[in-house]
Amino acid sequence: MLFAYKAKESNGKATEGVVEAADQKAAIARLREKKLSIVEIVPAKVKKKFFKDKVQNADVVIFSRQLSTLVSAGVPIVQGLTILEEQAENPAFRTVVGALRTDIEAGLSIADAMRKHPTAFTELYVSMIKAGEVGGILDTILERLSAFLESSEALKAKVKSAMMYPAVVFSVAGLITIFLIAFVIPIFKDIFGSFNAKLPFLTQALINLSDFIRQKMVFTIPFFYIGYRFLKKWMKTEKGQEKVDDISLKLPVVGILLKKVAIAKFTRTLGTLIKSGVPILQGLETVAKTSGNKVIERAIMSSYNSIKEGGRISDPLKKANIFPPMVIQMISVGEETGGLDNMLGKIADFYDTEVDTAVHGLTSMIEPLIMVVLGVVIGTIVIALFMPMFSMGEMVG
Repeated sequence: MLFAYKAKESNGKATEGVVEAADQKAAIARLREKKLSIVEIVPAKVKKKFFKDKVQNADVVIFSRQLSTLVSAGVPIVQGLTILEEQAENPAFRTVVGALRTDIEAGLSIADAMRKHPTAFTELYVSMIKAGEVGGILDTILERLSAFLESSEALKAKVKSAMMYPAVVFSVAGLITIFLIAFVIPIFKDIFGSFNAKLPFLTQALINLSDFIRQKMVFTIPFFYIGYRFLKKWMKTEKGQEKVDDISLKLPVVGILLKKVAIAKFTRTLGTLIKSGVPILQGLETVAKTSGNKVIERAIMSSYNSIKEGGRISDPLKKANIFPPMVIQMISVGEETGGLDNMLGKIADFYDTEVDTAVHGLTSMIEPLIMVVLGVVIGTIVIALFMPMFSMGEMVG
């Protein structure tokens, strides 16, 4: 929040301005740090933004790396947060850091202070910070968190880059196709209609589609919008989300990539938590909640229940029929040897490489596939429009 203030400096000179803080109490504390005597402080009137500032993953990654460096150098946590608050470029994240500093100064633990800001700090993040506080290795935990978040962001970037090109091309191609059907085909329809002859089936079908789109456009767009909203609402339900996640993992090419990404994320996250001193049960529960896939979450929770009853992690994962045999075997060996965290790290490294290979292969395959699809669509339209031309002489006759 922004607060407008009027105050006096130590030499008695009047000053006024705006200060950003989590609340009025924090704003007053900040002004007193600057040796100002407050005369008046009220919430500042700000213009409403069309798009609100949001905390980005990149903000948290940079924050973790910088805080890790400051704590390792022996800087007190409150002083470190003050420095990072002043340096934060994103106003939303700057407010979060300011609130953290205020809460920690008031006596809250770092983990509890972060838990109050779920949009910035995930449950995984808070769990690791809590383990670092309890074990007295906060600097080490922050270092691991930084490395983990950076690798996670790199993984997301690889998948997004693979999907961006086909998404853009198909969107542009779709708009061009709709333009041709809605505005170009009616011109040919008038030309063909002047000959009063029977049109080929393909041409007539294309003209009928054009007429339908032009005449029913007012009704079609709201219909699709309502359908989209209904589908989106259904996908947010437990059953809908699980169904979508299940289908996504079974898709021919994309499903394999998503499964490899899920395995890399699961093994990297659980390995980092165990290495950081988080208990195995708490680690599994945290990983399940942050998996992002209901099918994977169900498999992980089966392992959670198995360990709770004295069993092993690998047996329920094997029954889930999602993880490849190699992953199951390596986890089983890690359990037997007591080096589960290291084994999970090796699996994550292997699947990071697999994701790189899969993304490269998918990109190489998508480009010719797009050309084929566009060729078929545009070719069909062109052929449909020129078929009557071939028998133009007969039509005139």
